[in-house]
Amino acid sequence: MVLTLACAAPAAAQPAAEALARIEAELAAQAERLAAQEARLQAQQGQIEALEAERDQLLAGLRATGAGSSTAAAVRTFASVDQVPNAVTELPSGPVGQPPQTAAAPSVTAIPAAMNVLTPRGRLILDPSIEYVRTSNNRLVFRGVEIVPGIQLGVIEASDVARDTAVATVAARYGLTSRLEVEARVPYVYRHDRLSLLARSTPDFEGQEQELEESSLGDVEVAARYQLNSGRGGWPIFVANTRVKPPTGISPYDVSFDEMGVAQGLATGSGFWSMEGGVTMIYPSEPAIIFGGLTYLHNFGRDVDTLIGERRVGRVEPGDSIGAQVGFGLSLNPRFSVSFGYSHNYIFPTKSEIGTTRQESRSLQVGSLLMGWSFRLSNRLTVNNSFEFGVTEEAPDMRFVLRLPYRF
Repeated sequence: MVLTLACAAPAAAQPAAEALARIEAELAAQAERLAAQEARLQAQQGQIEALEAERDQLLAGLRATGAGSSTAAAVRTFASVDQVPNAVTELPSGPVGQPPQTAAAPSVTAIPAAMNVLTPRGRLILDPSIEYVRTSNNRLVFRGVEIVPGIQLGVIEASDVARDTAVATVAARYGLTSRLEVEARVPYVYRHDRLSLLARSTPDFEGQEQELEESSLGDVEVAARYQLNSGRGGWPIFVANTRVKPPTGISPYDVSFDEMGVAQGLATGSGFWSMEGGVTMIYPSEPAIIFGGLTYLHNFGRDVDTLIGERRVGRVEPGDSIGAQVGFGLSLNPRFSVSFGYSHNYIFPTKSEIGTTRQESRSLQVGSLLMGWSFRLSNRLTVNNSFEFGVTEEAPDMRFVLRLPYRF
């Protein structure tokens, strides 16, 4: 029995040694795999840091316009939107062991100011601008009776009206949070109107011309914008905005009138309180950015109670307005970008109490083609230039805006 036990001990120890060797080999293999995984994690972390650096560089370019004012989304919310979109740089969903093969997308800053990227938290954007608007109309007015087609009894007048308006505005935007900004705009308005009566079907008529000129404070505006979502998962970024405009300029009913009810002065404001609400959409599609928006403007009516000519004007309710805008911006290089778009507004009829009657004007369709360009002079200063060309009868002939947003 003793000999049997002595011989069995070495035989039993051999399987245990083999099992221990296998365990040690497995532990060594696991250690190698852990080391390889750690190396891959370090490489992925480096890739993430590189992408974040590209993202921050992109946002710095976008916000150099004040557009950090009318889009970017990555793993978390790091940008917001403004009276212009930026681009999205998303982290890849697959393996990121290799460095990126493409550079960060250049910024797009030529888009309309109302659609900018929101101002970063704690940052102030000073946005002075100069605006020029040209409007002209040729009118043929008949006052009389048409007995049969082509035979008219009465007075026919042909007139030419030209209006030039220049507006110097100081605006400031401030980022309260990463998703909320406020803005204030103070305009100073200069207007010059020329009315030429070219022809009248009355004896001994001689051409008449009237010129009016006025300059004064316009209607001040206060606005706020809030980014609704982060733009993750390929979604566009949506921004809600609101704007309030008190009647700080000269009202159309505050100017003087002659005995015929013809204005002898010019207004620099609407004369009514108004409030606008809307939503802006920004969708990055490198190297372009698609933008769009819907707005609704409500004008608050009031009792004017003034005498114009021989008739008293009572309560006036200006027509509300529905507006839409769509277009795209394209970055040509990291400092220069262009944009194209279309804007359209439908203005409801205005209702007025004149004497004992209640009158209603016709509705208006105001459509304009949009063009713009932007050049970043430095990390803080950008020059933006935009144009609008009227394509409907009621729209201004052209509008020119030059802005110089400066980021503090």
